[in-house]
Amino acid sequence: MAPSITAMNLQKPLELMGGGAAQGLVGRLTAQFQAHHAGGIAATFGAVGMMKDRLLAGAPCDVLILTEALIAQLTASGEVEPGSAQAVGVVKTGMAVKTGALAVDVSSPAALKTAFLAASGVYIPDPFKSTAGIHIMQVLRQLELETALADRLHAFANGATAMKAMADSRDMGAIGCTQITEILMTEGVTLAAPLPQVFELATVYTAAVCKRATQAQAAKALIDLLAGASAAPLRLACGFEA
Repeated sequence: MAPSITAMNLQKPLELMGGGAAQGLVGRLTAQFQAHHAGGIAATFGAVGMMKDRLLAGAPCDVLILTEALIAQLTASGEVEPGSAQAVGVVKTGMAVKTGALAVDVSSPAALKTAFLAASGVYIPDPFKSTAGIHIMQVLRQLELETALADRLHAFANGATAMKAMADSRDMGAIGCTQITEILMTEGVTLAAPLPQVFELATVYTAAVCKRATQAQAAKALIDLLAGASAAPLRLACGFEA
């Protein structure tokens, strides 16, 4: 049963900033939200570090969807409304291949290293600002592959952009690594598997109302929709785990 949402006409679109992990879920719930809130959603997605920088630079914001750690940090610094945070779910990082390409084995550190070395290109999100990109570079260092893959790494502003670029490329030997939600939302790439357990990255994403929100009531309604029980099957389909 869908949650009860009080209809309200927004004065302007609800301003949302979020990590790329949330883009698919927000996109699939936008029409349902707009059916009750005439102004709709103006969403901006990117690496979580970039979204934090954008917020601190003064960009308009009603709703934030970032990592649990960042939301806690921004709550402590006064940027997030205390008590407004709700967990959306856990997102793991995984490996992708182009749709139609041969499957790759990434079930162990040795298999993952072999897959990286065999790849003609490796598509990743921002290695300095994105959750997955920072982690991937740590994995490559642990596998002693940072130098070997330097000329094959293709880094993009976020995981969704990286996966779209990989999907659009003609390189059937390419692989990608980013958050599973960004792989599942991108036509033309296929999830191979999560990273092996020893390298697992499971990130809790949390939604919260920005302290300077101009439409706080609508922001809370959107968060209730994103994190509510009725959206649980959709969150799972988008790559969020409970």
